[in-house]
Amino acid sequence: MRRIPQYAALLVYLVFLGFPLVWLLSTALKTPQEMASLDPAWIPREPTLANFAAAFGEQDLVGAGLRSLVVALASAFLTVAVALPAAYALARYQGVLKRIALGWVLVSQVFPFILIIIPLFMVMRELDLVNTLAGLVAVHVTFTLPFALWMLQGYVRSVPRELEEAASVDGAGRMRAIVSVVAPLLAPGVVATLLFSFISSWNEFLFALVVLKDPDVMTLPLTLVRFTGPEGVARLGPLAAASLMATIPSLIFFAIIQRRLRSGLMAGAVKG
Repeated sequence: MRRIPQYAALLVYLVFLGFPLVWLLSTALKTPQEMASLDPAWIPREPTLANFAAAFGEQDLVGAGLRSLVVALASAFLTVAVALPAAYALARYQGVLKRIALGWVLVSQVFPFILIIIPLFMVMRELDLVNTLAGLVAVHVTFTLPFALWMLQGYVRSVPRELEEAASVDGAGRMRAIVSVVAPLLAPGVVATLLFSFISSWNEFLFALVVLKDPDVMTLPLTLVRFTGPEGVARLGPLAAASLMATIPSLIFFAIIQRRLRSGLMAGAVKG
């Protein structure tokens, strides 16, 4: 009986989270007449797949999705590859430089990104990275890196130094101790950082709008904006269908990586 309020709160929270996805699915299956009705219904009276056909027929959703997937995966793995050794250094070494680096990480998170759009575009133009996926990956890594670094250094600090000292007593060098002892315990943090970086890049719109101009290199968020009528009014049916399809890759990635996260947590608990 004591857990009934907890389960009730959890149910309310799940309904709150699931409502947008359920309403998106309902809108994607409705006819234009139903969407214009003054009495909206949860369940479409005459479900139709015409919105999905229109969405795929009007825009290159598959190509845009593949480009977004390439950018998101590249950004996620590059972010972790750069942040992990830097996080270890910040967590293990003391000094003025560490405090300055951590202070800069915090300052970079409160700085409004909109203020650097013009300088960013000028730098990207000088580097000949405008209208390229490589340029967008570089931007995503740059702006995801501070938070990823902050996350990972917290995980590194949670690993006791005594484990590395014990490995060194057994004859292992620093790199051997890091690879064999520290790295397995950081699996949950690495997976969480990958997930954060992937979702941030997959959903990012503002920097993609600035960097990418050619429709042939546009990512999925930019392609979704193109579902507008001649007067700038969104076509809700195809837009809902396309948005629903756009959520599937991130859900699949989360389902795959959640299993790795759970196994990593168990492994860390045993080895710690």
